[in-house]
Amino acid sequence: MGKDGSSNAMWGGRFSAGPDAIMEAINASIGYDKRLSDQDIAGSKAHAAMLAAQGIITQADAEAITDGLSRVKAEIDAGEFQFSAALEDIHMNVEARLRELIGAAAGRLHTARSRNDQVATDFRLWVRDQCDAAMQGLEALQRALLDQAEAGADWVMPGFTHLQTAQPVTWGHHMMAYVEMFARDASRFRDARARMNECPLGAAALAGTGFAIDRHATAAALGFDKPMDNSLDAVSDRDFALEFLSSAAICSVHLSRLSEELVIWSSAQFRFVTLSDRFSTGSSIMPQKKNPDAAELIRAKIGRVTGALVALLTVMKGLPLAYSKDMQEDKEQVFDAADTLMLALAAMTGMISDLTANRASLEAAASAGFSTATDLADWLVREAGLPFRDAHHVTGALVAKAEAQGVDLPDLTLDEMQAVHGDITDDVFGVLGVHKSVASRTSYGGTAPAQVRARITDWRERLS
Repeated sequence: MGKDGSSNAMWGGRFSAGPDAIMEAINASIGYDKRLSDQDIAGSKAHAAMLAAQGIITQADAEAITDGLSRVKAEIDAGEFQFSAALEDIHMNVEARLRELIGAAAGRLHTARSRNDQVATDFRLWVRDQCDAAMQGLEALQRALLDQAEAGADWVMPGFTHLQTAQPVTWGHHMMAYVEMFARDASRFRDARARMNECPLGAAALAGTGFAIDRHATAAALGFDKPMDNSLDAVSDRDFALEFLSSAAICSVHLSRLSEELVIWSSAQFRFVTLSDRFSTGSSIMPQKKNPDAAELIRAKIGRVTGALVALLTVMKGLPLAYSKDMQEDKEQVFDAADTLMLALAAMTGMISDLTANRASLEAAASAGFSTATDLADWLVREAGLPFRDAHHVTGALVAKAEAQGVDLPDLTLDEMQAVHGDITDDVFGVLGVHKSVASRTSYGGTAPAQVRARITDWRERLS
């Protein structure tokens, strides 16, 4: 085999054309950044309009460019556009087609800008849209949780610490905990969006431009609050993508925690909830099975989102200012994380909307496991005057007595209780029922049904 044949063999069968094919494969980003076509065309239209307004290009050229860009967008939307890896990215693909459509005027579009500020603008616009989508998805999920909370505001269930029965709470209270968690997620996306809403366009390659451009005009046209203040920072910053991924990762953790609870609660051992057939599957061999596959898949997909965050942090960690080709690796993981998050939000909203909470099973579990032990200790403090630590010790002794007899605290007789502490009276049985326990937790944010309903009303108003 000749020299060329030996060299080609070293590259492997896929790259039979040799080093040129390798370079094209590693350099091209059109396979994924074509998703930025809408943002790229919007940015180019704003740039062309500004150039004409500043007298940098003619109005006729600007109109031809704008018309041609609209035709390019129509071709992309119709699936008729031919993307070329040889043209590397979405920017060059659009510009090349524009030249085919309108001729030499297309070459004036890139005046006073660079692909560096162009991609920074396109990507920032895309991530901004994803923040909006995430906030909408979170609101839909919150509304589904509010419906569940309202239906079961006074349904008792066990509250857990360490997955051990702790104190009785209400189903509504548990649902409202997730409303609060997802509200924080929405606020993170909202904050990130506000911070990223500055426009890189006009920073050019890294140093700005000598043309008399109007960066405030292009920023306003694209819905940004203002232009970015430093051209070096404008082309090299990817904090906006990192903040989006960070917000998405934290949100995914919350989705995963709720998924875990749905998996546990829907098991035969708990029977707290029944998932709808739409979000469950059967077993190929065990006919009795109903598997919570949607919840399990959401629980697993967090790995993709957190992985994307770590990947982009790793890309950015050692880059000197300003732009480096490393930053081409900023998009694939963000695109995947955004897709994964939106799918997970939609699936969770569907599961919660279709979910049936089994009230009888919840109440039976709430009444077991000595869940009112803290209420007994609190009663000893209030009514018998014991210091809390002493009340804690007395209650522990009563729990041990009940456990030895195979009964729960309310099943002990008064004599049995007084044998442990003589100041216990018959009134103690008034606090040992789970319904009385949850009703007594009236502190702000507590599990009392009145508090739960008040928080539901608050959230209905906030989301309206």
